[in-house]
Amino acid sequence: MRVLEAVGGPADLKKLTGQQLTDLAAEIRDVLVETVSRTGGHLGPNLGMVEITLAMHRVFDSPRDRLVFDVGHQAYVHKLVTGRAPSFDTLRQQGGLSGYPSHAESEHDIIENSHASTALSYADGLAKAYRLRKEDRHVVALIGDGGLTGGMAWEALNNIAAAQDLKLIIIVNDNGRSYSDTVGGLATHLTNLRTNPRYEKVLDLIKKNLGRTPYVGPPMYEVLHGIKKGLKDMLAPQGMFEDLGLKYVGPVAGHDREAMEDALRRAKAFGGPVIVHAVTKKGFGYAAAEQDEEDNFHQIRPANKPRGWTDVFADEIVRIGSDRPDVVAITAAMLHPTGLAPFANKFPDRIFDVGIAEQHAVTSAAGLAMGGLHPVVCLYSTFLNRAFDQVLMDVALHKCGVTFVLDRAGVTGDDGPSHNGMWDMSLLQVVPGLRLAAPRDGTRLEQLLNEAVEVEDAPTVVRFAKGEVFPDIDAIDQVGSIDVLKRSGDDVLLVGIGAMAATAMDVAQRLEAHGFGVTVVDPRWVKPVPAELVELAEDFKLVATIEDNGRAGGCGAQIAQAVRDAGIDTPVRDFGIPQRFLQHAKRPAVLQEIGLTGQELAREITELLSEHHGDALNEPDPAGDRPGNA
Repeated sequence: MRVLEAVGGPADLKKLTGQQLTDLAAEIRDVLVETVSRTGGHLGPNLGMVEITLAMHRVFDSPRDRLVFDVGHQAYVHKLVTGRAPSFDTLRQQGGLSGYPSHAESEHDIIENSHASTALSYADGLAKAYRLRKEDRHVVALIGDGGLTGGMAWEALNNIAAAQDLKLIIIVNDNGRSYSDTVGGLATHLTNLRTNPRYEKVLDLIKKNLGRTPYVGPPMYEVLHGIKKGLKDMLAPQGMFEDLGLKYVGPVAGHDREAMEDALRRAKAFGGPVIVHAVTKKGFGYAAAEQDEEDNFHQIRPANKPRGWTDVFADEIVRIGSDRPDVVAITAAMLHPTGLAPFANKFPDRIFDVGIAEQHAVTSAAGLAMGGLHPVVCLYSTFLNRAFDQVLMDVALHKCGVTFVLDRAGVTGDDGPSHNGMWDMSLLQVVPGLRLAAPRDGTRLEQLLNEAVEVEDAPTVVRFAKGEVFPDIDAIDQVGSIDVLKRSGDDVLLVGIGAMAATAMDVAQRLEAHGFGVTVVDPRWVKPVPAELVELAEDFKLVATIEDNGRAGGCGAQIAQAVRDAGIDTPVRDFGIPQRFLQHAKRPAVLQEIGLTGQELAREITELLSEHHGDALNEPDPAGDRPGNA
């Protein structure tokens, strides 16, 4: 029987011999490679976390002691040893295990926010709560060197250091990578820590030898001990942490389980906040991952991947960069995922990777714009949430010409609730002067990106979906800036926004089969609401908007408001994502579950159109999870 099969929970790890633990580590790596290669997910980070995770669970007592994972994409090993090994093959599958920690899955998970640099703040609050409640519990926060590039992590460290009696251990998993190489001054500092001798060994050697010399030895040791700070800075410049008032242990070989256990036991016994600096290799134990230069298999990349939205953007931004020497690009530790690697290769002096620091990225972009350049800030849609104030007050208020490119907008699926890009179009509606574009296909992405970078007196946003780019849908006509995609009558005006234009065309075909006349339009620029769209609304019995964004404050809500403000009494029904967190599943399955499919939308619109005189169109929606309800 495999050792893993005998591990039903963390307590079982404490019963294993050294050889069994070595065998277990090998088995876990085999399971990770076999499973994640099939289900997709984060392979490299978890291969590098095996020994650290085993050590954490052997030294601490989860769930009484709380283990908090920053981001959480490195928690697969934790899942395997906390009773979820039998269902691990359901990872990231609908109804199966989440790709991140999930409190609904296990009492051993406490947070499931997969946005980086947050774990230390959670841990600070937890440790303070246990102290006030006089509960003898430890909190262990695991954060990567990439996570430490986020400003929020340093805000937390500043506060943790001021509370010297917190039973809080911070493990820094230092593999030199986030998605790609960790960047910035912190990364350089940690590199020095990894590559210089540990001053404790030097000091111990001096103490041992001088102690043998009577009279002279002990006083000389005290002198040397008095210059410990200088010695530390010379041999292992760890003063950054201790200057904050945090005890430091390390660097520790993160793939040496016994060394990790020893370091964690020493940290646990200290009784206050301690940094344990573990040096690991992303993808450790799997040659293909270790040798992968792009990101050590941070995420499994499918073979023969079809051309995607990100690929279209990647090619077009390089072309724009060739024509426009003032265009520069910014990313937050996601050079490859956002498609900026080709731009960086061609224009290495015009790319800025700021680490996991979205707030800094946005305000730095404002400064670049003020300095005469046109910055293009490339983020996942869900991560723009973290920098909303900077978009509002630092970019828009100053009328800076900054273009935001939001990848993975709408329903992204497998990565679960924190990664769906369903908030951006609602948040951005309140930003004065901002212009927002939602391309329906690859050609429109190219066109709208070019239009966006031409705007120099306001922020612009181009957002697009995850995965394979949709086939082009060519316009049959234009009304102002609006593309008319189909025209067969004036019963209903279907407004297909961005990626949902294809769904709108499907709905139109179904409605026509029921004898209704339908016109389908794509506004292209959805903020501000085009005046021509408001004028068109007057000619129809019903306007229906379809978007892959939350309904609350989304594009449909803004179109409805604009129609009302114009004194037009045509009813507007907005269909979008229900305002709730969506569980992980493939994008088509999620859309099916929330009712954003051609069949479901056509059924609802048919019911609306069939009501006598349209009276029911103005009645409030009943509560529920249909796409027409928030």
